[in-house]
Formats: sequence, C-alpha cells, structure tokens
Amino acid sequence: MKSRRRVSIHFFCLIVAFVILSFRAAGSGALGATAEDPINIGAFFALSGPASTIGTPTKLVAQMVVDRINREGGIDRRPLQLIIGDTESDPTRALVEVKRLVEEHKVTALIGPTRTDSGMAVKAYIEDTAHLPILMTIGGDPVIAGGKFGPCRWTFKTPQRTSIAVRKVYDYLKFQKQTRIALLTATDGFGKDGLSWLERLAPEYGLEIVSKEAFDVIDTDMTTQLAKIRNSGAQALICWTIGPAGPRVARNLKQLGLPIPLVQCHGQPDPKYLELAGEAAEGNIMPSTKLMVVDQLPDSDPQKAVIQDFLHLYKDVYHFDRQYPVNTHSGYAWDAIYLLVNAMRQVGTDPEALRSTIEQTRGYVGVSGIYNLTDEDHNGLGTDSMVIVKVEKGNWILVQPWQSVGETGQ
Repeated sequence: MKSRRRVSIHFFCLIVAFVILSFRAAGSGALGATAEDPINIGAFFALSGPASTIGTPTKLVAQMVVDRINREGGIDRRPLQLIIGDTESDPTRALVEVKRLVEEHKVTALIGPTRTDSGMAVKAYIEDTAHLPILMTIGGDPVIAGGKFGPCRWTFKTPQRTSIAVRKVYDYLKFQKQTRIALLTATDGFGKDGLSWLERLAPEYGLEIVSKEAFDVIDTDMTTQLAKIRNSGAQALICWTIGPAGPRVARNLKQLGLPIPLVQCHGQPDPKYLELAGEAAEGNIMPSTKLMVVDQLPDSDPQKAVIQDFLHLYKDVYHFDRQYPVNTHSGYAWDAIYLLVNAMRQVGTDPEALRSTIEQTRGYVGVSGIYNLTDEDHNGLGTDSMVIVKVEKGNWILVQPWQSVGETGQ
C-alpha cells in the first residue's frame, strides 16, 4: 500500500514538473514576450536624396552597433532588430516613415532622422501621439529647444546643439581677438537655426556682425553674397550649412581673393569637404567632434579609447570607410543606440521608464562627447565635447585648446 502510494506521489510530481517545464518552454505567449523575441527599433534616415551621403553611413553605423550588442547577448537575451525607413531627404516622407514604424511595426523607440527639417516634421507626432523615445541624429536645436518649438519630453538628440557649436566658434574668435564678423547662412532649417544663435550670442562675446547674407542649399554660386561681404570690414566669415554648399562657399571665396579666414560649422569636417573644396579648403577653420583628430588627442582623454574602438569596427572590421570615409557625423548613431541600450539594460522596454532613464544619463562616454543629460537638456554635451580643427595641406589639424568662455549653451 505504501509502495503504491509512493508511486502515485512520484507520478503526480512528474506531471507537475512536466506542466511547469512545458509552460516555461512555451515562453510567455499569454504572459508577454519570450526571451528570444527581438526588440524592434525604428531607424529612419536619408537613404536617398541630397542628404543620403550622411544618412546612408549613419544607417550602417546603427546596424554595426546593433550587431555588436546582439553578439554580446542583446538585452536579457533578446536581440535588437532595426526596422529601416528612408526619409528620401524629405520632411513629409519622414513623417510617413515614422508613422509606419510606430503603427505597423510597433517599434520600442526611434533613431534618426538626418536633417533638422525632417526632425521638426516628426516631432509633433512623437510628442502628441506616439509617446516613444526618439534619439535624433540631427544638428539643429529646435527639436529640443522647447518654448515656441513645442515640448520635447520624448525627444533627444546626440549631435552637439547648434548653440554649443556657435559658442565653440566664438570662443576661438575671441581668443584670436577678432571683433567684426560676417555671416553667410543657408535658408533651410539648419541654417536658420545657426543664424539665430550666431546673432543671439555675438554680443556676449564682444562680436559685431557687420554683414549678413543667405543662400539656398542648392545654389551653385555664392559670389554675389560674398561680394557684398567684401566691403563690410569683416575680420572673419562664418558659413553655416551642411553638405556641398559649404565647399562651394570656400571655392567662391578663394576665387574672389577675399583675405579673411573662413569658419565653417560643425557639419563640415568631412573628407568630402576636402575633396569638393580642393585647394580652397586650405586654412579653413571649423568646430568638430574629436573623432576627426583622435590620433592628436592625449592618452588621458577619456573619449580616445572609445573613438579608437569605434574606428576599429568601422574601418578594420566592416570596411565602411572604403565608400564612406569617417566624418564628424559618423559617431552620432553609435551614441544614440548606446544611450538607448544603456537605459534598456536598466529598465527594460517600457516607454516611460526608458524616457526617464535616458533623461537621467550621466557620464556616458561616447564618440561625440561625454553625455550628461537632464530634464532641461536632452542633449547633454558642452563646448568641451568639441575641438577646433584647421585644414593644413589636406589634413585635419587640431588647434590647441585655449581657455573656454562657457561650457553650456542654454
């Protein structure tokens, strides 16, 4: 009798164990995602159109980082999966792609886009409807500026704010004891944002703007605007644009023989700039991420090892530089993915928890700087994240640091 009872108890235990194991093996079909279900991240960039030379390598870097994270086990054994969208360098298309990623693919968060205008085109949808974290890879400030530009509770960005780049330029000009400047800016969203900050901050640095001219990014000649600047008495010319328009300005300036230094914005440090500007690039000055001059950084710089790690993957493992040489934009997607993943490792994929944790990021050492975000600053980089570089004999040369006037640009 006792033997029969022991067999019954043993059999009952086996059945219970089998049920428990079967339930676990089935994952959480009824309870939630299994450990192996991918975490979808929307990644939308300009993969065609005028900004594709920036957008395409940004996408490649995003995939490179995701591949590495997945090799290391993903997020609690769940792999990351990028769902790609092409904005076609068009703000209207950018909004269409974001809605597709959010509503059809149910992405957890978003990375991108490439240009400021596209960022502004999707921002209201993110803030008012989607309520998902988005880490933008654009240069302009309006997406995180608040005020008249709308709330930015869910919106972050990894490139330095325009205001920070302007301060870096103005620090340099003040150190050079230059007081009279001319401005030549693009009429797109990025150029207008630059003009706004250049005008706003000039008095703080004792700078007088003696001439202001503008151009469309598709203009092929800016000699008319430069001719007006020639007689202004400016000691330096600041040009604010990204893409081929910047090199055109450099060539036109050289053709006119204007004997004043040309300062470009932080979107121009790029081998393509050297190629398009040719000899006219010689002596040009611009703010840059440290990525462009990593070999000239001291070993004590905490970013140096991170940048070298990035370059090893980009050049030696993936060989992306054969088609897309490293430029100042190259690290933005790396930093965006890691800011997101660092938060996921702490709190999982709940949108509100992710948003809050990204916002509390402190001391993340990235390719583009050391990030310290707050609820009022959804970028987290200061002027110390940038350097001034100068073109000498076709190379980027680090201009040695000087005492900075200000570290923040709010």
